[in-house]
Amino acid sequence: MAASDQESSSSGSGRRGAMAFDEVRWVVQVRESLAEDANEEDDNGIPVSVFNVPKQLHVHKPEAYMPQFIALGPYHHWRPELYEMERYKLASARRAQRRLRPAGLKLDALVAQFATRQERKIRAYYHRYLDFSGETLSWMMVVDGAFLLEFLQIYAAAGAAGDGKAALRRVSSRMAHLVDFAGRKSAHGLILRDMLMLENQIPMFLLRKILEPQCASPDEAGELLASMVTGFMKELYPFKMVDGDFPAVDVAKHAHLLELLYYLLVPKPTEESAPEAHDRDASFDIEEQPENGGGDEKAPGGGGEYVAQLFAALWGVASKIGRGPLHRIMRPIAFAVKAPWKMLTVVPGMSGIKHPVESFFIRPPLIEEIMVPSVSELVNAGVQVAATTGGLSTISFDCKTATLHLPVVTVDSNTEVMVRNLVAYESSAASGPLVLTRYTELMNGIIDGDGDVALLRQRGVVLNRMKSDGEVTKLWNGMSRSTRLTKVPAVDRAVEEMNRYYNGRWRVKTKRFMRKYVFSSWQLLTFLAAIMMLMLTTLQAFCSVYTCSRWFGAVTVTAATGE
Repeated sequence: MAASDQESSSSGSGRRGAMAFDEVRWVVQVRESLAEDANEEDDNGIPVSVFNVPKQLHVHKPEAYMPQFIALGPYHHWRPELYEMERYKLASARRAQRRLRPAGLKLDALVAQFATRQERKIRAYYHRYLDFSGETLSWMMVVDGAFLLEFLQIYAAAGAAGDGKAALRRVSSRMAHLVDFAGRKSAHGLILRDMLMLENQIPMFLLRKILEPQCASPDEAGELLASMVTGFMKELYPFKMVDGDFPAVDVAKHAHLLELLYYLLVPKPTEESAPEAHDRDASFDIEEQPENGGGDEKAPGGGGEYVAQLFAALWGVASKIGRGPLHRIMRPIAFAVKAPWKMLTVVPGMSGIKHPVESFFIRPPLIEEIMVPSVSELVNAGVQVAATTGGLSTISFDCKTATLHLPVVTVDSNTEVMVRNLVAYESSAASGPLVLTRYTELMNGIIDGDGDVALLRQRGVVLNRMKSDGEVTKLWNGMSRSTRLTKVPAVDRAVEEMNRYYNGRWRVKTKRFMRKYVFSSWQLLTFLAAIMMLMLTTLQAFCSVYTCSRWFGAVTVTAATGE
């Protein structure tokens, strides 16, 4: 029966997408919207807070942005693979209904309130057009919200000042098959992971509205929600804080859980904050490199290879024509196919053709990476790396002690999903500098290998709760994606001062001098050898097309006879 229901739901979802536009329903919605009281709060005053993940971010790792276990809210509700959790959500809704005050009250009354008074406000939070009726949307929010509240109650003990053990035991017994406070169950981790996704958010004000009929008063509901959310934020907060310094959580000022977590990590900018500069300048130290990690001219995929591939394609077409007048014309193309184009790009004066040719035939995608030495290079140059207690505002470089200060960050199995979705939210909602994005670029810049992670771990900057340092390396190196270039004064200042100190070290200068003048001392001989190799390879390619053996044979006979 459950399987048939799921199939019918799936087919219904498919029909929903395939149905023609309902003109009558659209006209009814327009009339109802225009007939509402003009004094009622306009949805234009409510900023959009639940966005579609930008395609530039979504395309590289879709599973980090699409829920894999449970759908919360309207964006992914109709996906058949997530409908298995529907019975658990309905069970949570039934338990919430039994706690309603006064006794005997049904959730239908709350749904009717949402559909008649809150529908426009609910829709205003979402960037995507929600093609549901008001009643369907209200039921969806009530059921999903009841499950989300029951899950959050697990963290009420961590957020409450008093004793919350009784509430904790009660919640754990209800959902013991799915979750536990320690997070040991796999389902608990999957739910937590999906709760952190940008497209899987429920407005915070709805959670309070669902909670109010279950409490003695609205104030008690607000205190309970604040207690739950605070405990949840303390569990997720990746940076180490001094005891008692955790920021105050005001659930009324934030749209949803992900937004609240973001502004705990990145406080809202003040009027004194420096404005963001979108244009490049000399102090904007950005390294652009191909996505495959190769900026090396000798790497495969250079401009010469693209030229050879083009001529190879032309020769493949011409070779089908057969012998005749065109065959003689296509001989130069055959020579161009076999010519050593890669070697041409390394000859002085010819290397300039690489970038124009490469940009003409193919334009590889670029990533932005802060140009900084790796942790290993910094330590070898005498730079110290010290852990700080606090958030992103503690990033700095002390020139007097040559110390790079970085906040302590905890890395676990949910960190990648959390950071990726926070960056997606920042890209969509932040009007100022992309502070969190810049931090991920900095971490990507200083981490080149497992040894760098090991050094950060030994100095207390990274608390690794994953299986190996290699997984942490992949995590940070895989997140250097940004929807736009940005500058963050504090981070850029630290990078500039660190680079200035590093480049001024005699050890670094000596290493560069040796590399430039000692290891490359035989430049003239290298140049001559390259030219000779180029001539021999070119001659070989020429003779393979024009059959030079008869010419050399004639020269040999003449030399033997002395004529």
